[in-house]
Amino acid sequence: MIRVMIVDDEALIRSGIELILNAAPDIEVVGAVTGARAVTETERLRPDIVLLDIRMPDVDGLTVLDRMLSKPSPPVVAMLTTFDNDEYVAAALHRGAAGFLLKDTAPDHLALQVRTLAANGVVLSPKVTSTVVDGYLASTRRQSADTALIDTLTDRERAVLVHLADGLSNADIAARLYLGVGTVKDHVSAILAKLEVANRVQAALLAERAGLLDKDEQR
Repeated sequence: MIRVMIVDDEALIRSGIELILNAAPDIEVVGAVTGARAVTETERLRPDIVLLDIRMPDVDGLTVLDRMLSKPSPPVVAMLTTFDNDEYVAAALHRGAAGFLLKDTAPDHLALQVRTLAANGVVLSPKVTSTVVDGYLASTRRQSADTALIDTLTDRERAVLVHLADGLSNADIAARLYLGVGTVKDHVSAILAKLEVANRVQAALLAERAGLLDKDEQR
């Protein structure tokens, strides 16, 4: 079972997401709390995944994120937001969030996104917007620099990166490309090193900014 905790200041949002996720046979919502109780309950309940509201009146979502990720063996944390161009999303991704989900995500997609997070996949719902990408990368890179880094990848690594940016786990990428899971893992490690990024979210955002995903859609 994938153990999930929901952190949101609105009771209706918490109960709605809880109802949807508990209907999935492989997901259990172990807690649904406000931001003030989030860190304490995370330590007590030890969820695998935390869905964390990025804007809360009682405590800042970014502060909660920092506290959660500073603990030993932290959960995977994805941010909940109302708008896909939320100005705080870029900051959350910088701080280590595994992605973001829109609160109006279709119910049948929500469980799929949680499974993606549990498999160490990337969730950038529904699509990484230019606002988020620019806010995330503009302070450290220019688009031309991103393109130059993408050009260092082999064709196979590019294919892996495109699927990684779509949120696929290593096992799913392996199935799509007819590769071994270990081979995909090696490719992902090489991609992160060549792109000079720390994690899959950063790699996905860089690929979007460099135009790799648009080029893939045009083919």
